[in-house]
Amino acid sequence: MPDGREPATIRSLRAIDEIAAPAWDACAGSDNPFVSHAFLRALEDSKSVGPRTGWQPHHVVLEDAGGEILAAAPLYAKTHSQGEYVFDHGWAQAYERAGGQYYPKLQVAVPFTPVPGPRLLVRPDADQPQLRAALIGGMVEIARRAGVSSLHVTFPDDVDTQALESAGLMLRLGCQYHWANQDYETFEDFLGALASRKRKQMRRERREAAAGGVTLQTLEGDDIKPQHWDAFFAFYMDTGDRKWGRPYLTRDFFHRLGAAMAEKCVLILAEKDGGYVAGALNLRGGDALYGRHWGCLGEYRFLHFEACYYQAIDYAIRNKLARVEAGAQGEHKIQRGYLPTPTWSAHWIADTGFAAAVKDFLRRERAAMEQEIAGLAEFSPFRQGGDCETAEG
Repeated sequence: MPDGREPATIRSLRAIDEIAAPAWDACAGSDNPFVSHAFLRALEDSKSVGPRTGWQPHHVVLEDAGGEILAAAPLYAKTHSQGEYVFDHGWAQAYERAGGQYYPKLQVAVPFTPVPGPRLLVRPDADQPQLRAALIGGMVEIARRAGVSSLHVTFPDDVDTQALESAGLMLRLGCQYHWANQDYETFEDFLGALASRKRKQMRRERREAAAGGVTLQTLEGDDIKPQHWDAFFAFYMDTGDRKWGRPYLTRDFFHRLGAAMAEKCVLILAEKDGGYVAGALNLRGGDALYGRHWGCLGEYRFLHFEACYYQAIDYAIRNKLARVEAGAQGEHKIQRGYLPTPTWSAHWIADTGFAAAVKDFLRRERAAMEQEIAGLAEFSPFRQGGDCETAEG
């Protein structure tokens, strides 16, 4: 802490606007846009988060005796397990078959956003290990007093994961697919790092994506106008209706996102015959580009790969970003240069008997996941150390 004082209280908020943006962001930092006050407020003010969607805000803050905010966490009461991307439906069913009540539960997360990042938000000038421990202990106590079945922290970064494990929470291993920038100067440099067959495949996919008069444009900041958000929202809704069945984000969310965080938004739109036919929304962090949503009206061969993966890589190279995180799931991403990367979640369960069963499940699941990640890495498209082929082709 700045002056060595002990944190006095942990307090729960029913809305993010109960705390001033500068106080929250002093804890959240600026590297990860999803834990920013502006992003969380856009979710709440647009009614994308709230009673309608089963994500009820209960954010927590740690304050010293003078009311100064030292740490915070985005916390929600959940009445289901949707929109989390760490699947515990089986746990819920098992607990309820045994006579328990799994919902409501508490969730430390960014709603609908499977992006690893900080979850225990602590001011950089504070005693971070001490405050992380206090924040975890406070949230567990809130869960106990509320009588909920469990507390879950999804997609914490490595520092928070270690703190959560040290505090006794059970860890769950997951996997995503991330692209790493090896100081490439151009997209061609990246292609040169690939095995010949994969390089040719990628070039063919890019050519076919542009066939038939499809063109792509990258819009950022104030260049993204309301008509662009309107077009993208139509893509988002179409994809949600066809694939997921329940799109959570409202049109007002995208309006608020563009108004409050224009400098973080990177929108890639595909145009054909004078109209937009597809789009991919990314948010830019301190050293990463985060792919978030995609949609397309119609069938266009390889356009998904081009808009979501290749354009993102190209953007990251041009802007000297360290990586691209393309979201949850999708083993097909490996062949496009996005390699398997471990992710984590942490879990506290009130019922000791049920907690023991979950702990045993997680032990067995982790062994299987570690084996799967190692196996997936063997499908890397990159040239191996002994590969003497040229970068031509």
